[in-house]
Amino acid sequence: MRIKTVQAWWVRIPIEASRQHRSDFGRLTTFDAAILRIETDDGIVGWGEGKNAAGSAGTYGTLVHMLNHEVGPKLVGRDPADVSAIWEMLYNGVRHETAAMSGHAMPELSRRGLSIAAISAVDIALWDILGKSLGVPVWKLLGGRKADRLPAYASGGWESAEKIGGQLQSYIANGGFKAVKMRVGAMDRAPHVSAARVRAARKALGSSVDIMVDAHGTYTVADAKRFIHLVEDCDLAWFEEPVIADDKAGMAEVRAAGKVPIAAGESEATRFAFRDLAVLRSADIFQPDPAFCGGITEAMRIGAIASAFNLRFAPHLWAGAPCFFSGLHICAASPASFVVEYSVGANPMIHDLVEETVAVRDGMIEIPDKPGLGFTINERVLETHAQRL
Repeated sequence: MRIKTVQAWWVRIPIEASRQHRSDFGRLTTFDAAILRIETDDGIVGWGEGKNAAGSAGTYGTLVHMLNHEVGPKLVGRDPADVSAIWEMLYNGVRHETAAMSGHAMPELSRRGLSIAAISAVDIALWDILGKSLGVPVWKLLGGRKADRLPAYASGGWESAEKIGGQLQSYIANGGFKAVKMRVGAMDRAPHVSAARVRAARKALGSSVDIMVDAHGTYTVADAKRFIHLVEDCDLAWFEEPVIADDKAGMAEVRAAGKVPIAAGESEATRFAFRDLAVLRSADIFQPDPAFCGGITEAMRIGAIASAFNLRFAPHLWAGAPCFFSGLHICAASPASFVVEYSVGANPMIHDLVEETVAVRDGMIEIPDKPGLGFTINERVLETHAQRL
């Protein structure tokens, strides 16, 4: 079995006006991603996803060009089962053979950002192909699953203090969630405004539902510590991305200042960045995004670091179908995982792009049993919304 073709598209699916929301990213009017198709010479197709932004906050022309014209040609003719070897080849570049024989990384200067996003898309697609070629779900190739269903939390929460309780209660009513996440930070202008919204949420939900908060890295260290102080009696399950991901020492300072667990990692790429988070004691919960951190291969390595440091693991899955389904398999196989992110904002990149129904019932989500990643791309939707570059 050899790789025959590699094709990527910038897929942009509009979000209906009534379901659009506004956050610190602005108003999200579309959901965008780089979607990758890899086909083997015996007709097996694997689907991957690479990303460099959340929702419609970014553009994908450069990443798609990289996949089609720089990365793709390096893959044609290779055995798609060489998943780790291909990962290291793409990461180490022209010195990949020397790195392989020497037993340590020798990456190119452009080893992060779009380069890892491209590797992520390829890696996800290769795991999909491997599972399909063997007739087994990817979680079985990763060592097996610990459950056929896992707890999920509802990820959303943008409303004002007056409306946030009702919005979060609607999530619980629709999926039976036992945990919900709401956004705070720059969208509220000041920490006391975010704190008021969190207090309103806790009052509406009572003590039996976990509440997480996500600042998207928009606080300063001082304001993040101030926010923690203002909500110290709200029993938050975690405080996500309190400060910019580039300030790992500052994040450690925020973590040390309060009793709320810190979650981070959606903006980080590769196991090396997560090693630094662990060593600096910056986070309690790792949140790699499979479409940005380096794919399934790297996410599993990151999960191993979490386990080794007695931390927990909850991948960032605000994404399209290939990334989301990857996250299900990763969580099923990782000893450190404990909850799955489920977007309750409008996300046509999951619900419209695949034939399957993706849903949460009684706060739990099923782990796919089909070969590969377990989804079927809706070719009509893909063709309709693929951008012509």
